[in-house]
Amino acid sequence: MNKQLEINEKGHLTVGGVDTTYLADKYSTPLFVYDVTKIRENARAFVETFASLGVKAQVAYASKAFSSIAMLQVAKQENLSLDVVSQGELYTALQAEFPVEKIHLHGNNKNREELEMAIQHNIGCIVIDNFHEIDLLTDILANYEKEVDVLLRVTPGIEAHTHDYILTGNEDSKFGFDIANGQAEKAFRLLNQKDRIHLKGLHCHIGSQIFETDGFIMAIRRLFDTLADWKRKYQFEANVLNLGGGFGIRYTNEDDPLPLNEYVRALVTEIKKQVTIHQMDVPEIWIEPGRAIVGNTAVTLYSVGSKKEIPEVRNYIAVDGGMTDNIRPALYQAKYDAILANKADQPNTYTTSVAGKCCESGDMLMWDLLLPSVESGDILAVFSTGAYGYSMSSHYNRFPKAAVVFIENDKDTLVIRRETYQDLVRNDLSYE
Repeated sequence: MNKQLEINEKGHLTVGGVDTTYLADKYSTPLFVYDVTKIRENARAFVETFASLGVKAQVAYASKAFSSIAMLQVAKQENLSLDVVSQGELYTALQAEFPVEKIHLHGNNKNREELEMAIQHNIGCIVIDNFHEIDLLTDILANYEKEVDVLLRVTPGIEAHTHDYILTGNEDSKFGFDIANGQAEKAFRLLNQKDRIHLKGLHCHIGSQIFETDGFIMAIRRLFDTLADWKRKYQFEANVLNLGGGFGIRYTNEDDPLPLNEYVRALVTEIKKQVTIHQMDVPEIWIEPGRAIVGNTAVTLYSVGSKKEIPEVRNYIAVDGGMTDNIRPALYQAKYDAILANKADQPNTYTTSVAGKCCESGDMLMWDLLLPSVESGDILAVFSTGAYGYSMSSHYNRFPKAAVVFIENDKDTLVIRRETYQDLVRNDLSYE
């Protein structure tokens, strides 16, 4: 439990000083509750560490973790850049009046409409992911009196210590150009011939939920070997080196992530070593934390409903959410910690598994969780749900999406309304 999650005199869990039972009563459940102070602390841990080390850097919030107008306004206030991967995320950024020159467009299958939208709005950078995209971008720019800065996404062949489903930096990946088989150099030569496409440097992303720095260091060395080769052959020197994200957070006691500033220090130290070895200038360093900025800043509040006890087998409680607001346990076998928000000071004496409300046997949020005695109407608070909870939520079984509340300065503010049943059928058309 981080320092923003405390227990008040009533024995209730608080977030940012606000009683979670009050929030559940005011806004109903399921409910995402974000501590904005903690979001700012996480963002500043990255930004201020780069500044203290005297290197030029951009910390681009990976908005896929959680995108909303309010969230992007906070990111803007904290002087972050922004990583978007779709027209929807870019549109949200524009609605939040995010500085376009600090927006970077990602994606392994960018279509013409997405690229045109990015060019029309003069965003800061496009991360090139495949040969088809080079052709599309060349064709689009022929119709515009504009130029564009790009990075080349490469796969350095480094496997980080992470879940197989979220590995993106190994050679067998849907993302980027492989260095080992020569595709990266072929793409470089193509881009280097373009008048209106300016290659600023390289991008890589080696995975997610990484708890050590060895993988990042190995990737940096591989990237600099490549850059040194291209400098010798083509006199090219990168202005930007984007090392992606993947910095781990704590979900349960099994997780032991590094302090965020230690990741930054390790990256900068290795980059400075490599530029000395290869006699290069220090490039501007970009990173793309998403989970590391918002993951541990939110809790999800649920109301407990039914209870099922199978003697000598297992106890179950069911909550009013599940895989529709947190798909990660079903998708990645992700683990979480939770407490009863209204009994936060009571001893844990009851072992139970937490089932979701969906009509799926796989809709299980947690297994064998130790809680106080549980009753219908209790409020279950699940920790570290700030990343890939709301953003991956669905309408399965036609459940409306949850509301989102921000807490700052002891004040609660609704930033995403709970969907209504009318919202669910808004785009449905009659067949009669």
